[in-house]
Amino acid sequence: MARIAIYPGSFDPITNGHMSLLRRALILFDQVIVAVAINSTKKPLFTVQERIELIREATAELPTVVVDSFSGLLVEYAAKKQANVLIRGMRALSDFEYEFQMALMNRRLDRTIESIFMMTDYKWFYISSTIIKEAASLNGDIHGLVPENVCRALKQKFGYAL
Repeated sequence: MARIAIYPGSFDPITNGHMSLLRRALILFDQVIVAVAINSTKKPLFTVQERIELIREATAELPTVVVDSFSGLLVEYAAKKQANVLIRGMRALSDFEYEFQMALMNRRLDRTIESIFMMTDYKWFYISSTIIKEAASLNGDIHGLVPENVCRALKQKFGYAL
């Protein structure tokens, strides 16, 4: 039986920190489903379909990565995908409190679902999708912080020359 994990998030956009964590998760699991959350309360820069395509292109060399989207309860999505592990990335202590609360709620909703917390690599500790978008919106140099296809997409989105 395959060990399947879900790596959920908004991924608006996916960063090299996300990619690093994903590659490390593939050491532990046979398949990782990158699940793009559809959240109507957020105002994302990229549409869900754009995010899915960006992630698929960035993970093309990782054959055991599946990219999908979901709405509603994450634990219900995980059960539907026959996955019992949720991967959550953490950068700082401030991430822990929120992630701990979410893990406890998910555990309350479905006791068969486990949350695994993975620390980001030190070189990606300071980046987030929000910071990347802010820098890109001002034509800041984000090369090396996001996959190349994401860098191009951000420049296009903000109207800067490629």
